[in-house]
Amino acid sequence: MITRRRFLQTTAVSAAGLALPAAFHRAAAADPELAPDPKTASFFLIGDTHFCADEIETSAMNGVSQEINARLIDWLNKLPGAEIPETAGGGRLREPHGVIHAGDVIDNGDKGPAKYPLAETELKAFVGEWGLNGGDGRLRWPVREIHGNHDSPQGDGPVISEIKARNQRRRGLTNISPNGLHYSWDWAGAHFVALGIVAGDAPEVTRRRRYAPLGSLPFLRDDLARNVGDSGRPVILVHHVDVARYSTPVADDVVLKHEWDYGDVHAFHEMLKPYRVAGTLYGHTHVRNLFRWDGTKNARAATGIPSINTDNAAHFKGLTQAFLHLELDERELRVREFATTDAWATGAWTPQIWRFPLRA
Repeated sequence: MITRRRFLQTTAVSAAGLALPAAFHRAAAADPELAPDPKTASFFLIGDTHFCADEIETSAMNGVSQEINARLIDWLNKLPGAEIPETAGGGRLREPHGVIHAGDVIDNGDKGPAKYPLAETELKAFVGEWGLNGGDGRLRWPVREIHGNHDSPQGDGPVISEIKARNQRRRGLTNISPNGLHYSWDWAGAHFVALGIVAGDAPEVTRRRRYAPLGSLPFLRDDLARNVGDSGRPVILVHHVDVARYSTPVADDVVLKHEWDYGDVHAFHEMLKPYRVAGTLYGHTHVRNLFRWDGTKNARAATGIPSINTDNAAHFKGLTQAFLHLELDERELRVREFATTDAWATGAWTPQIWRFPLRA
């Protein structure tokens, strides 16, 4: 873990780079050309914030974790209205529809009841920073979060309870699963589904799984049939664990070591074939990786579902972090990355833009 002293020494000289004039943000917010486009879903994708409490004083946050996460929110709030360099596609960033959090919200939700005091402190800090519907925390926009393996690998604990409670107050939802955990919504004509840690519980898979899917795959099947059908609307799916490396069948004595059962992965891929899936979004790996997933491990497939893996956004163990900005219209999905090497004291656009044309 990076110490707080080293964190402050490393970032102090460049902290001024975070500031943008308040007048700039007021002008950006008032500019109709920067308002959300009703035909283009614009949103940030972040993952792996790992809010971490102090091991000794469990009611307090670890100082490094608290500061990195606070700076992340500052950047998310400040970027809309800013110029994007030509190397990343150019233009000015519109106000987003919201922010998607791909899981591992906190760090200690997977360590059992003995660590629940830590998890509860971390969860309280997350809610204070992120809010829910925009403006009720420090984040200016709505957040759509799911749980990851550090939040709850088996579907118990404070994070699961909190997401279920938040879903009852979360504005703009289209559907909520019977267990209250998974949900869907629409932005600019596209349909989004939050599936939690993995998409699973395919009825044909009867063996025990390493991570509990909590009925996410049956919910997805019913939700897409009801809310998308044969409309051809673009679909975006959000889960925490990366999918491609779990596409290959393995022996039953090995599958429990895998985070996503290959039988569920196969059922997930088959279920999506009738739909116009614009992308699957996830975190977990702590690296950025964008490719097309054709249902196999082949990361160089020419065709398949856009697979959008975002880097860690605010992990307390290092200075290098990143998040993605995505735009989805009827033609394509466009992805950019914004990154830091000094724990969000400064940040810059990665000099690249990824484009994924939607299939007809």
